[in-house]
Amino acid sequence: MFSRPLALAFCSASILAAPLLVAAAPAAPELDQVQQHLKAVSTMTADFSQEDRNGRVVNGTMTLKRPGKIRFQYEKGVPQLIVADGSSLYFIDYQVRQVQRWPIGNSPLRVLLDPNRDIGSYATVKPTADSRVVSVEVHDTKHPEYGRITLVFQKDSAAPAGLKLQGWVALDAQSNRTTIRLTNQRFNAPVADSSFRWTDPRPQGRTH
Repeated sequence: MFSRPLALAFCSASILAAPLLVAAAPAAPELDQVQQHLKAVSTMTADFSQEDRNGRVVNGTMTLKRPGKIRFQYEKGVPQLIVADGSSLYFIDYQVRQVQRWPIGNSPLRVLLDPNRDIGSYATVKPTADSRVVSVEVHDTKHPEYGRITLVFQKDSAAPAGLKLQGWVALDAQSNRTTIRLTNQRFNAPVADSSFRWTDPRPQGRTH
């Protein structure tokens, strides 16, 4: 069964097995390329596989619309939802009828949700053993409680700014590790704002 700490790793606060490090200096142009990619992607949809530190895996679909909107819709049988509506990030547990809310800025996912944010001051390119892979660790040293996230991109000339997001690893302040692997990525297709609505399971709840 899907674990609560696994979901909260998105909200508190590296992919696919962290890339092997080699003795090389980080390349500033690659960080610029990542920034260009983030600005070039207005929407993204993908299938995802999510694994916690105990090896438990759940699957689902991810829908992103910048700025500020993302939805992790889990497979049938997982009664939980993670969604950001442009200002807040919610973890909804339909089994126990609870909703938790965080400002988007307090989540490691903020790097994906705000394309205009300059990541240069808090992101570091991590050398990898594969020249086709770009790995970027994002960590706000002023707010270690937000956790850290390591994004992994594959170089792909057909993708925005020549990069395709392959997934990430989120590590929260309690060292809960969540690994996301993406497949079937699609960029910049129309996505309706209604995709980020959700039904409140609490008594007298409503659709948000």
